[in-house]
Amino acid sequence: MIEIASVQKRVIRNHYDIATLFYRLLWGPHIHHGYWESNESPAIAQLQLTENLARHAMIREGSTLYDIGCGMGGSSQWLAKHRQCEVTGVTLSPVQRNWASLSARMHNIQPRPKFVCADAETIQFAAESADYVWSVECTEHLFDKPAFFKNAASWLKPKGRFALCAWLVGESPLSAMQIEQATQVCHGMFCPSLGSQSDYGKWFSDAGLVVVDQGIWTRQVERTWEICRNRVERTGVRYLAKILGKNHTLFLNHFDAILNAYRSGAMEYGYFIAEKSS
Repeated sequence: MIEIASVQKRVIRNHYDIATLFYRLLWGPHIHHGYWESNESPAIAQLQLTENLARHAMIREGSTLYDIGCGMGGSSQWLAKHRQCEVTGVTLSPVQRNWASLSARMHNIQPRPKFVCADAETIQFAAESADYVWSVECTEHLFDKPAFFKNAASWLKPKGRFALCAWLVGESPLSAMQIEQATQVCHGMFCPSLGSQSDYGKWFSDAGLVVVDQGIWTRQVERTWEICRNRVERTGVRYLAKILGKNHTLFLNHFDAILNAYRSGAMEYGYFIAEKSS
């Protein structure tokens, strides 16, 4: 695992409060990577990542699902509309919470997802109240990952499933260059730590969950950062970021860092499906 001490939770919250507009303009309604099988548009690729994770998790219609790190609510709305799930989305950002709620109303999503502004590391749900916990590219920002997994496992019903996508640090041993690349990503993308595929397996296991499916999608998703980098260079977003504060410029300046880390093996992009025993 790669850890850095400089990241603060207030900076993460502020980043998503202000950068939500950046994400929407640069990328789309889903704040996560796209998944490419061929030459699809970014919009299709974003949907394909959600669809693929839902397929691997075998999301059943009418299930109760908690979307942890829901962003602007893109996946929550898809799961409600296409799987008729009763979804509660959780985001640290009040701006994202309001955006997601408004979007669900404007698109008349039924059943209507519920969105709450809360810290994923402290929020409490009733024990054994969820069929699924869903989290896409959120755990990178958590400070005590093992504790979060144990808490999330308590929300699941017996045989309930946790579906997760995450940025991963490559498996050891890493070269000094690879460690530096992963550290740069943590610094620029506000991640207090990045775990490896084996780290996540241990956190699931220690929480009483059995990983029933997992895989690496790095090659399918890395085009995300090429497209975002090109869109930054074609637009005036960088100048707006300078006005809004140095952390937002820092974020934009690290698109190449994560792309290079993927290509060198310093980082991977993985998915996991873990099940609670009966």
